[in-house]
Amino acid sequence: VQLQASGGGLVQPGGSLRLSCEASGFTLDRYAVGWFRQAPGKEREAVALTSSDGGSTVYADSVKGRFTISRDNAKNKVLLQMNALKAEDTAVYYCAARRAPFGSRRYIERVEGRYDYWGQGTQVTVSS
Repeated sequence: VQLQASGGGLVQPGGSLRLSCEASGFTLDRYAVGWFRQAPGKEREAVALTSSDGGSTVYADSVKGRFTISRDNAKNKVLLQMNALKAEDTAVYYCAARRAPFGSRRYIERVEGRYDYWGQGTQVTVSS
């Protein structure tokens, strides 16, 4: 059972990146998924959350209108499209999965400590 986060890198301010979170060993479409980030010297924070069916999403105020979380359940992946990147978006980005309660396809997990699985993190650096 594993989550693999990828797609990070170095990008100039105003640029775009797409992060991917791929699950192996379990079916991701039964899980609510979240993207989190941790900048140096700061606590980890939630960036974007999605329900198991993708029908509900939540974004941090700092990324609304710039980031989009989406699911590709056929490929067992959740994506984070990041546009108009700013220097303050620089962080290690993690994805996490939480098994949705039975019958709750629109369940979103807002509590970091309740996630079942975590990916290893991918570095995003926004700098000119």
